[in-house]
Amino acid sequence: MLEALLQDMIENIQFEDLPVTWNTFDFEGFSESKTLWDYQQNAVRNAIKVLWKYFEDFVDYQNNESLEMNKVRKEKLFNWYKDNGLDSDFDFKLTNKSNYKLLAEYYPQVDDNRLSYENFINRMSFWMATGSGKTLVIIKLIQILSELINRKEIPPHDILVLTHRDDLIEQLKKHVDEFNRSNENNIYLHELKEYSEIKRDPKLFGTSIFYYRSDNLSDEQKDKIIDFKNYDNDGKWYIFLDEAHKGDKEDSKRQHIYSIMSRNGFLFNSSATFIDPRDIVTCAYEFNLSSFINAGYGKHLSILKQEIRVFKNDKEDYNKEEKQKIVLKSLILLTYVKKFYEEITRIQADLYHKPLLLTLVNSVNIKDADLKLFFRELEKVAVGEIDLEILKVAIEELWEELRKEPPCMFEKDQKIKIEESTLKSITKEEILKYVFNSTVHGEIEIIIRQSNNQELAFKLKTSDTPFALIKIGNISEWLKSELVGYEFQERYEGESYFENLNKEESDISILMGSRSFYEGWDSNRPNVINFINIGTDKSAKKFILQSIGRGVRIEPIRNKRKRILQLYNAKEIDQEVFDAIKNKVLPIEILFIFGTNRKALETVVQELEQERKKDGENQLTLFENDKIKKKDLLVPIYKQSKVPILERKEQIKFEISSEDLELLSKLGEFITDDRVFLMRYETEPKKIKFLRGSLKERSNFNIKEKTIKNVDLLVQRFFNYLNLAPKDFQGLKELDEEIKHFKEIRVYLKNIYEIQNKIEKVKNSTKFMKEVEEQYGKIPLEEYLKKVKSISEEEEFESGGQRIKIKYVPNHYYVPLILSEDEKIKYINHIIKVPSELKFISDLENYLKREDNKFEEFDWWFFSKLDESLDEIYIPYYNPNINKMSRFYPDFIFWLKRRNDYYILFVDPKGTEHSSAYRKIDWYKKLFEENDKEKVFEYNEFNVKIKLLMKPEDPAKVLSEYKKYWFDDIENMLNSLI
Repeated sequence: MLEALLQDMIENIQFEDLPVTWNTFDFEGFSESKTLWDYQQNAVRNAIKVLWKYFEDFVDYQNNESLEMNKVRKEKLFNWYKDNGLDSDFDFKLTNKSNYKLLAEYYPQVDDNRLSYENFINRMSFWMATGSGKTLVIIKLIQILSELINRKEIPPHDILVLTHRDDLIEQLKKHVDEFNRSNENNIYLHELKEYSEIKRDPKLFGTSIFYYRSDNLSDEQKDKIIDFKNYDNDGKWYIFLDEAHKGDKEDSKRQHIYSIMSRNGFLFNSSATFIDPRDIVTCAYEFNLSSFINAGYGKHLSILKQEIRVFKNDKEDYNKEEKQKIVLKSLILLTYVKKFYEEITRIQADLYHKPLLLTLVNSVNIKDADLKLFFRELEKVAVGEIDLEILKVAIEELWEELRKEPPCMFEKDQKIKIEESTLKSITKEEILKYVFNSTVHGEIEIIIRQSNNQELAFKLKTSDTPFALIKIGNISEWLKSELVGYEFQERYEGESYFENLNKEESDISILMGSRSFYEGWDSNRPNVINFINIGTDKSAKKFILQSIGRGVRIEPIRNKRKRILQLYNAKEIDQEVFDAIKNKVLPIEILFIFGTNRKALETVVQELEQERKKDGENQLTLFENDKIKKKDLLVPIYKQSKVPILERKEQIKFEISSEDLELLSKLGEFITDDRVFLMRYETEPKKIKFLRGSLKERSNFNIKEKTIKNVDLLVQRFFNYLNLAPKDFQGLKELDEEIKHFKEIRVYLKNIYEIQNKIEKVKNSTKFMKEVEEQYGKIPLEEYLKKVKSISEEEEFESGGQRIKIKYVPNHYYVPLILSEDEKIKYINHIIKVPSELKFISDLENYLKREDNKFEEFDWWFFSKLDESLDEIYIPYYNPNINKMSRFYPDFIFWLKRRNDYYILFVDPKGTEHSSAYRKIDWYKKLFEENDKEKVFEYNEFNVKIKLLMKPEDPAKVLSEYKKYWFDDIENMLNSLI
């Protein structure tokens, strides 16, 4: 299986190190009610990295440059792929004559029926889960492309969005309207057919974007079908494909048309499911369903073994009891989850969602259609035709499976845990209460709205509120045949029950439907899904993944879409509330799934997991050092300040070049009326006053070399800077899950047995050594020496010429350490491979061999490697490159105790004597020093000091006021403490 190569290639491009004109954007804001989640922002950042590499690093874009420059860029990008290991043959083999003729017109290098993939390399894809908000990412990218064009960083090409269904176009329009209500630089959508008219009379303000149905682009003109050649514009388009690759093979004419139209621009491709290897290797960001759930954004996923085979259209004979039992099982689980939801809302009313049962079927209007069969069984429960013995058996069968705590899909460590007493105590009265919104059984009556022919609501005559909703393509057939004899209520409310489904006042417990609404709809509410007679053909696979993606979302706190533990770890929920609900939330954070064929469902979902994985991907977990038990390993925690820079007594200086400062000063002199500033930059009078005062005094500026030369960007950066609220030191806590990279080491080999065996061997080396030492003098010397020799504190492993060392390093937080001298090692990650870190470990080991080493002066000490991509131990600092607060992750942390003195020492051996390092030191000083001395923090009986040390490339170049933060060797490092 191919890997998302482009994402790996740009991983080491530090976004904050890009030029200011490339990294200064609002990544979070979208509308009044929506902000981009961190993974959506990461997708946008990755896109910018690729565009920077293409339009600046390879060949810096210049105004009015020749189109030939794009051929140079493509050649450089293609070679970069090959340098990073792309060896697959992606050339197009043009066996189709019409495609050959089409491509030969635009790519004259066509030869021997082959076309080099280099011609199509100006593209990137986004592999993101259904329900993850791909449309928001597309709109945010459009906004940023527009800004990059205005900054003259990329060519001023037009933007085209292509998608394959009308409802997705309507969804795009809806999101753009929402975006425009909250943003000054509006996006105006125009159908591609309007291109000539819009270009003749362009909008004075805002960005004009074109859209069209992707399947209506061709090389001929018909009614809705348009000839792309009329809109080709020399291939100068930025094209966004939203699921527009669906159903197209390698030689598809439409796929070539998209590439031809963007041949001198760029192609962006977004989907929840990619199959074409070209889309996979050009993936700039992968966050599919598996990643979505693992990152905490979705419910845990459980596919139950018990199948809905009673509705299968074959010769299997199932009696009435079996049919009722399987329907009861889904109602029992819904009741179970609702009981926990009720407990949670007693603690805090606005937490989580009202649980919902979603039943999706293959057939609706045929005789004995799946939906009709399910509805009939539901009705029997409603009117009281429940055999209590069947109810009891259904509960027992559920418990028999769930008591074994089956693992969740994608999450090996997460188990389904069910409370036996709660499950087994469920009664038919509780099913009535929690599912049917009634205290007694009753006949079903129908609620219809004349203005809506797609939905039917159902309520019991014994209840005031509806409990179920059917949403299908057309209800007329049901009204004619299935619902004859029922009583009807006609209602005239403005909104449908379906549109109100996600609102707090909705009491609908069951949503039944076909495939007609699975796209363009999402909800936090589903906790149980029934897939009835939905198989594994191509369209069914898409339907299953899309519908699971629509139902897997979670929102424990309004506008906080992560599971509760992740919110707690991010300090986004109060300790008191978390403690009160933490043991009640698991049921409501699970999506239980029943299917007609469990194996088929699992196959579909597991295929997605396999697609996500690189070839032979496996996960390794190393081990916490037994010696750390009962030791207090402390880490600092921070809180968001409520005081922005504008209102702080101690001002943080805004970094600016002397050239830009003069430009800013001239603007201040030119604009004498503050109202102009207010209107142009949408700012506040106090910020304008601060700017004018700063330009006069010039004490709030720190002169640096980097020049922006864009006065609007300068002013906006300055005003944004004044809004920044730094993080303050909150206190100390005992280490919990802040260091976790050693549990998530990925190995891309089919067989990892040898590595695992060597890890185990090194891990146990100290235990074996202790056991052998106890046998000294008790066994023959020859046998004793043989046993000592067999104990290894270091092992080696090699694959593809790349070697790793697996070794025991004394007093490290986890064991063993894995190191590689090859920094570009590909088959394993989250190990120590940076030269400066390797040298530090080597120096430390050599120092520990000395009998007089100063570690002996401490009661105890430990240290750990830190991994900035996964761990949560850092020092916050202001980063002027991105004009925001950033996190500085030192490479190592030490804990050292000496009597009542306790030291937390951050060590960064790759620190450089440059301004970025000085900034980090300055912020360390603000947080942990006073009058140039470390503050002393009390924790239990300890007097705690926090220290930061770096290792310079050249000690002579370190500025004198920073010399005490640099060390030459291990002894010097320890001397700084004692």
